[in-house]
Amino acid sequence: MNAQCSGRVDAPGGGRADALALLTPDEMGRADAAAIAGGIPGPVLMAAAGRAVARAARRHFRAVPTLVLAGPGNNGGDGYVAARLLEGWGWPVAVAALAPPRPGSDAAAAAARWHGPMVAFAPERAARAGLVIDAVFGAGLARDVDGLAAATLAASGGPILAVDVPSGLDGATGGVRGYAPQAAATVTFFRLKPGHLLLPGRALCGETVLAEIGLPAAVLDAVPPRAWRNAPGLWRLPDAPGPASHKYARGHLTILGGGAMTGAARLAAAAAHRTGAGLVTILAPDAASAAIYRSGDPGTIVAEGAPAALLADARRQVWLAGPGLPLEPATRAALRTLVDAGRQVVADAGALAACAGDPGALAGCAVLTPHAGEFERVFGPVGTDKPAAARRAAAATGAAVLLKGADTVIAAPDGRVAVNANAPPSLATGGTGDVLAGIIAALLAQGMDGFGAACAGAWLQGEAARRGPSAGLVAADLLNSLSSTMIAARGA
Repeated sequence: MNAQCSGRVDAPGGGRADALALLTPDEMGRADAAAIAGGIPGPVLMAAAGRAVARAARRHFRAVPTLVLAGPGNNGGDGYVAARLLEGWGWPVAVAALAPPRPGSDAAAAAARWHGPMVAFAPERAARAGLVIDAVFGAGLARDVDGLAAATLAASGGPILAVDVPSGLDGATGGVRGYAPQAAATVTFFRLKPGHLLLPGRALCGETVLAEIGLPAAVLDAVPPRAWRNAPGLWRLPDAPGPASHKYARGHLTILGGGAMTGAARLAAAAAHRTGAGLVTILAPDAASAAIYRSGDPGTIVAEGAPAALLADARRQVWLAGPGLPLEPATRAALRTLVDAGRQVVADAGALAACAGDPGALAGCAVLTPHAGEFERVFGPVGTDKPAAARRAAAATGAAVLLKGADTVIAAPDGRVAVNANAPPSLATGGTGDVLAGIIAALLAQGMDGFGAACAGAWLQGEAARRGPSAGLVAADLLNSLSSTMIAARGA
């Protein structure tokens, strides 16, 4: 295996929500404590973790001269166990300790069982190794990695296999504390941490292997998760149409269309159709733009004028405001009219821009879908903790907030968070946000709640992109993949 990172996650457990849980370093520590209190000795857990590291080394790499860089904590203890097992399998292994384990600790017991070579913790030693196992610091590091530790990790001559996370990576945020090396692979235990999916952590981890080490799933009763990896199993799509289905039962979505950028609303409408909405209307601001919309998909209803006339129809419960809308007071007023009428509103693009500096103007919306720039203009800087920023915005507005990016974060007003990691780089092209907004709005119209619709929409869009062209993808290509992606999600 080479040192180029893939960012892929190899995780057992299928799609059940408990298998998708993400635990912060603090929550993982509490889960370990709950398992130990339940009768599983700490040394047994450490032995299982070290065995998982050794097996990952044997599976991914050749038996080359291997240097285990061991820290003084449990992460280092896992490294000592891995070193002993690899040596027993005939690997040339040496251990370099940054500091000795605390006397009487599980890590000290693991270190005492290591009788192979001990070498200096120094850059020149790391430079000569064919493989470096980074067992220096775990995900809960409370200070920056610098000095000798950083220099030695940076000098690694071969690929790095990280234990838990590459040292210096914040397991809660995916950020880097001082320095963190690029790992070819990372082995972590029981459940992923947010930092394994959030950038730059996801890239620095390389291929992430999630290993079971004997913690029972029941420990999640003592440490209820607040974050999940976004995938089918966390949410359930509306049922496929049955014999008694009719168009109104599948929901009527109304999209506020702009007068100039008409393609945005048309993309959103096409996505909503393919995601299962029974009826889709584009409300154009005037006759000229209505004529443009009517020249498009014949299955889309086109009306013109202000929202008030259509609000008399109680079946129009879900509205999408934003794609192609201008940044002007009328956009903000229309958004407020819809919310005050008790409608479920997805606010995107122009609707978000119209509320710059005033988060309260978005209160009462069902879903907000800002990218980082739009988020900053409304709520302030995202900062280094993307889940915390999304949670604050969701709590302030009462909406599910989908903070877009390669590591999209979806937050519910009650503090739940999902991290979406299946979006390929090909989605970085104009119009894909309009498609995403249409998908989410269609799911809302079919009865999903805001958080579920936002989570499902992000995953469906990412999977549709993966099924599309590998190069030169445009937003309309997603439409061709949505139907098969919906089928796959229902069967997952």
